[in-house]
Amino acid sequence: MTRILVKMEVKHMPLYNNVKRFREELGISQTELGKQCGVSRQTVSSIERGDYHPSIVLAIRIAQIFNTSIEKLFWLEEENK
Repeated sequence: MTRILVKMEVKHMPLYNNVKRFREELGISQTELGKQCGVSRQTVSSIERGDYHPSIVLAIRIAQIFNTSIEKLFWLEEENK
């Protein structure tokens, strides 16, 4: 069996989020959101700043807490449109 490897160009696509807006609308702190999600306050802060991209499981947990869809919380945009 012969394997052919194809090098694909991958564009950097930043992940943006509305976590802070939803959290503030719900009236809870980063610490409280972290407790509900099973992560630290620092992780919540990093997600809100865009420094950390949550796993799909964590993104789903956050969306469930806010009673919204993942798409309303997180989205990708191409770097050079």
